[in-house]
Amino acid sequence: MSRFLLLSNGHGEDLSGALLGKELKRIGHQVEALPFVGHGLAYQKSGINLLGQTREFSTGGLGYTTLLGRLTELVQGQVFYLIGRLLRLFFSSKQYDFLLVVGDVVPVVAAWLTGLPVFTYLVAYSSHYEGKLQLPWPCSHCLSSRRFLGVYSRDQLTALDLTNQLFRPVNFVGNPFMDTVLLPKPPLPQCSFRLGLLPGSRRPELDRNLLLLLRVLEFFPERKVVEESFSFDIALVSSLDDIALEELANSAGWQLIDSFGGLNHRELVRGDFRVMVHRDSFVEVLQSSNVLLSMAGTAAEQAVGLAKPVVQLSGYGPQFTSAFAEAQRRLLGPTVLCADGPTGEINTLKKTALLTLDMLERSMNDISLQRECSLQAERRIGIHGGTSAMVNACTNLI
Repeated sequence: MSRFLLLSNGHGEDLSGALLGKELKRIGHQVEALPFVGHGLAYQKSGINLLGQTREFSTGGLGYTTLLGRLTELVQGQVFYLIGRLLRLFFSSKQYDFLLVVGDVVPVVAAWLTGLPVFTYLVAYSSHYEGKLQLPWPCSHCLSSRRFLGVYSRDQLTALDLTNQLFRPVNFVGNPFMDTVLLPKPPLPQCSFRLGLLPGSRRPELDRNLLLLLRVLEFFPERKVVEESFSFDIALVSSLDDIALEELANSAGWQLIDSFGGLNHRELVRGDFRVMVHRDSFVEVLQSSNVLLSMAGTAAEQAVGLAKPVVQLSGYGPQFTSAFAEAQRRLLGPTVLCADGPTGEINTLKKTALLTLDMLERSMNDISLQRECSLQAERRIGIHGGTSAMVNACTNLI
């Protein structure tokens, strides 16, 4: 069997890379991973060995989006860290038969420079952004190379666009990141309306996002929430533990308490508002919610793939800024909505609450919305089974 090295440059990319790597291992290949950003936790959870020591930075690999972010990365040493990762790739590449890239121009160019055969999943690029994809230099040249044995896109529109641009087949076989959320899970307790809250996964941005989401809830009509049996459910990552969560909540006038008499269930409480805190239950929250109030990247894509309406709330970044939110709407289509207004202002939060209430009611009663969500799920994300389909496509070319 062959030896594969996975290259990825982001937390969402690590998730897809880990799924692909796990499937490659299942059918007998040797697999290791080299994440360019973060600790590669998705790989570790999947039992995939990491090449070299990893580091996490406060910008989450997104410092390029602002001048402050670029300066922060420079001060923290992220640029030198990336150079070190690239050097490790070049020194170690001859140990592998194939590279599998998940991401954008950085790992694509790095893979091309090694001279090894490459498969690439361009999860970071889509023609839905502008209608025609403008690949950054020299990405087009690399992808057109014969060393790139297979190129796979994140949607059908991009596959058609790049096939014409690169004068080679570019295929869409589904998105691996959807496979983790399509497995049936036990539903959360029944209620009239369930709103899932997605604050993202990167700290310290996660902390700021959570405070903004809680502020939105405070503009929901309190009597309506109680009388009509609303449930607010937040999916949190382990990096924001209960100690940090309690301190954060208290600063905004909320309390973290035990729920159902057990330490495994916690909730945030302020007056009659109660927010159930879910850890290691992201899929359950996603599947059971009528609408998602989101400040996340990949999680919002997964919600759209499940035919769920998404309401965005732009934050202060470095990831989920108003610019990122606007680009996400172009990527994911008309079932992702956002209230107008400057980030964090009271009127913006009020309008977000009203928009969310409207979407909750429409999600239950509006047949046209339900049809549109199903249509966009297929058009923007595709059918399930992307992991096995992509691995089969790659191994058939070996």
